[in-house]
Amino acid sequence: MKSFSSEVEGQHTVEMDWVDRWQVYQRLQELDIRCWCETNQPLKVEISNVTAAIQLWSVIRQFTISRQEMIYTLEDCWQNKA
Repeated sequence: MKSFSSEVEGQHTVEMDWVDRWQVYQRLQELDIRCWCETNQPLKVEISNVTAAIQLWSVIRQFTISRQEMIYTLEDCWQNKA
């Protein structure tokens, strides 16, 4: 049986708008997550652990969800914290 971490580790291809792709690439570089992309090619990301997978999810989410969804998520977090 495969462990969860072995299922997320490895190289992944991320298809997204080219403008968002550049911003995601820059942020992943800041987080020291190995990634690369070539002109007119999808972003490739190497995930080495679960933390990197969560960071990738979070960064992509910042660029793909609507402003209203972001507001709802923040409001929900504050309400649950109180």
